[in-house]
Amino acid sequence: MAKLQMSLKARALKYLSAREHSRLELARKLSRYSQESDDIEALLDALEAAKLLSQSRFSESLVHRRAARFGNNRILSELQMHGINGDALVDIKASLSEDEVSRAREVWRRKFGNLPADASERAKQMRFLQQRGFSHGAIQAAMRATGEFDD
Repeated sequence: MAKLQMSLKARALKYLSAREHSRLELARKLSRYSQESDDIEALLDALEAAKLLSQSRFSESLVHRRAARFGNNRILSELQMHGINGDALVDIKASLSEDEVSRAREVWRRKFGNLPADASERAKQMRFLQQRGFSHGAIQAAMRATGEFDD
């Protein structure tokens, strides 16, 4: 017996029920299954009108998932890749910058836990934080704080 084809709307709802998606990401996923007569943009507009698809909810979700492991630069870059731009990005950047040093310190503590023995070890630890997307100022502040607060 042949398998029934899912409609684009059903497929979109299935994706959105699993997690939040950006408009760009959902359009890319749905385009694989669209027929010539399907209008993906109209479907996405309808989902946004019904408040099933929300860029702000997606942004909050992504920030919440990534903030414990990554720095502001990496999170903002990922948001831009998903099509989040403009004022929303500025607001997110302002809220993220408030606690970047504490997040960098926590990531450092989970990965290394011990103070660096020498300059090369310190540089290695700083490179690790930089690869995670933390700013140079946050990395330096976090490394300074590690020497002051030994748990």
